[in-house]
Amino acid sequence: MKNKLILAIIFFSLTSIVSAQNIVDQFPVFKSGEKITYKAVYNWGIIWINAGFVEFNVNETKYKDQEVYHFNSFGSSIPSYDWLFKVRDYFQSYAKKDDLTPFYFDRNTYEGGFRVHNRFTFDYNTESIYSKTKNTDTPYKEDTINLEQNIYDVVSGVYYVRNLDFTSYQINDTIPIKMIIDNEIFDLYLRYLGRETIKTHDKRTFKTIKFSALLIEGTIFSGGEDLFVWVSDDLNRIPILVEAKIRIGSVKATLNTTENLKFPLSSEIKK
Repeated sequence: MKNKLILAIIFFSLTSIVSAQNIVDQFPVFKSGEKITYKAVYNWGIIWINAGFVEFNVNETKYKDQEVYHFNSFGSSIPSYDWLFKVRDYFQSYAKKDDLTPFYFDRNTYEGGFRVHNRFTFDYNTESIYSKTKNTDTPYKEDTINLEQNIYDVVSGVYYVRNLDFTSYQINDTIPIKMIIDNEIFDLYLRYLGRETIKTHDKRTFKTIKFSALLIEGTIFSGGEDLFVWVSDDLNRIPILVEAKIRIGSVKATLNTTENLKFPLSSEIKK
C-alpha cells in the first residue's frame, strides 16, 4: 500500500469500529433509505488536498427468504485525480435486523492498480465463515473460518457501533472489538474519550462523542490509537469527523450530506 492511498484509508477508518456491547433503547438508530456522504481530504501542515468522497446507504430487503438490512458503501477518488491514483471501492453487507450480525459480505475494490475481491458467507448453523478471496498479488482462494460470537464485517460494523450506549462508559474505558478483515479475525478495541464540541473544516459546528481506535501496524499506519472518530451527540450517532494519523500527515473524512435520517440532526449548532 502506498502513501498516496488516501481515500481507501478514509473508508476503512469510517468502517473499522465495532463491538458487542450495550446498545441504545432506540435500536436501530437508522432507517431504510438513509444516505450519508463524506468528503475525504489529506492534510499535511497547512496543506489540504481534496482526495475523494465516500457514501453509505441502508435499505431493507430479503436475503435467502429472511428480512435483512442491505448496507452499501462506495468510495471514489475525484475523477480529475484518477491519473495520479485511481480508487473505486465498493462494499456491501446483508445483516440480521435484530442484532446486525452479517449474513454475507462483499468487498470489490480497485486502488491504484491493486484489486481486491473478498466475499464472506456467515453460516450460523455450522458456525463457519466461508470465504472466497483474491487480489492482485494472491490467486483465488476458498477457505473456512470458525465463526466466533459477535464478529462483524467492516460495513455491518459501522452501523452496529452507532447503536452503542456510551452513557455506560467512563472516559478512557476501552471497548473490545472483533472483526474479520481480509480473511483474518482481529481482536482490537476502541477507547471512549468523552463529549466534545467541534467545528469541521467547512465551518459547521457539532456536539459530538469522541473515541479512538487501535489500528493495525502497516506501511501507512504506525500502529496504536491513531484513529479518532467524532459521532453526532444525538440519537442518530452518525460519524461527523474521522481523522487517521499516517506516517506523513493525516487523512480526514468530514460529513457532507445526509438524507432520510431517522431522527433530527440536533447535534448541529446553527448560528
